[in-house]
Amino acid sequence: MRIAMVTDYYLPTLGGVQTVIKAHREELERDGHDVLVFAPLSAPSSDPAVVRLPTARGFAPDGYPFTWTPSGAAAFLQDELRRRAVDVVHVHTEMFAALAGFEAARASGIPIVQTMHGRIDVYTRSVLPLPSVTTALLAGMHRRRMSHERARVDVTSSYTRTRTARRMWRLMVSQANHADRVIVPSAHFAEKLLAQGVDTPITVLSNGLEASVLDDIGEPVARTVAPGEHLQVMWCGRLSPEKRPEVFLDAVARVPGVVAHLYGDGISRGAVSRWAAGGADGRVHVHGPVPQSEVLAAMRRAHVLVSSSLDFDNQPMVLLEAIASGLPVIVTDPDLAETLPPGGGIVTPTPDAAGLAVALARLRDDPAEVTRLSAAAVAHRPQVAQTTHRAALVGVYEAALATVR
Repeated sequence: MRIAMVTDYYLPTLGGVQTVIKAHREELERDGHDVLVFAPLSAPSSDPAVVRLPTARGFAPDGYPFTWTPSGAAAFLQDELRRRAVDVVHVHTEMFAALAGFEAARASGIPIVQTMHGRIDVYTRSVLPLPSVTTALLAGMHRRRMSHERARVDVTSSYTRTRTARRMWRLMVSQANHADRVIVPSAHFAEKLLAQGVDTPITVLSNGLEASVLDDIGEPVARTVAPGEHLQVMWCGRLSPEKRPEVFLDAVARVPGVVAHLYGDGISRGAVSRWAAGGADGRVHVHGPVPQSEVLAAMRRAHVLVSSSLDFDNQPMVLLEAIASGLPVIVTDPDLAETLPPGGGIVTPTPDAAGLAVALARLRDDPAEVTRLSAAAVAHRPQVAQTTHRAALVGVYEAALATVR
């Protein structure tokens, strides 16, 4: 089978979507399939299987290259799909590269699988300037290329109370309903999509880590905290409001005996760096954006990883990397509990800094619990391997192909 992955974000930019696509590609190729990746890139790729879509010059919102024009990208992609005899188009995002993927696939009679990776209603609210204006422009441009008539958003939901949120939910629901099959990595997000009117068949399919990443991690060992040693706590992700790094920083400041390391970049990096320079007695270290190999090395040194986002993340890849590393995980969002191994993580009693501080102090004061949680993560490692989920992914592709035969 030949699969075209179409995305608005790809390597060398950093993020969960990019990591998922890399994992899918590597595991599918190991299984004998051909995989092409179509994405906007700041420069042509040296990888012949990564194809650059028409890309805007001098315009990179939030640091990401941007597909432009949509019509040019759709025409280019349609030619490429036919020339390369693609069987299935797998779309991973909701911006203009994604729209080009839908347009080109439909014109070519190729089935479409859409993965819904996350909450763009929260992302746009947190990242875009003047979100009430910019989301209206984005939704309008999306609607001109893809009908929103099949989106019937439930306005009574807690997360659709604002006009801005409803715009983005209509966009997400519309795109899902134009696909032949939808993949969602978590049950909690699938439930929201169903509640908001997605009627395309949905498969809840966990993300996974490719063999090369598992090899880089190596064989994990249960963590131990030596007597008198500070608890080494790691935070990794986009430094942006929807990830709530300030909640993590506030919690660390409340708990002596904890040393924190933050990895990532984003619009909040300046504020985080200024806070770290003057707060928590020098116990916070901001490392900025680093390659995945450095993140994995940092996980081997850490005692615990913290996710401080709330009502945003679907299934963060960094949680899977931590589990594969044998690293216990603390989450502040109860929805993310489904990703944690049995006995291998903690959900904070409350999602605020006070609740996170309670969890950090608990581990600081009980090193044996760190080891118990870590041992559970080590035992769960096979469940986060992409190999475990490959057959189900191929099954979704085969189901999509059956719809157009």
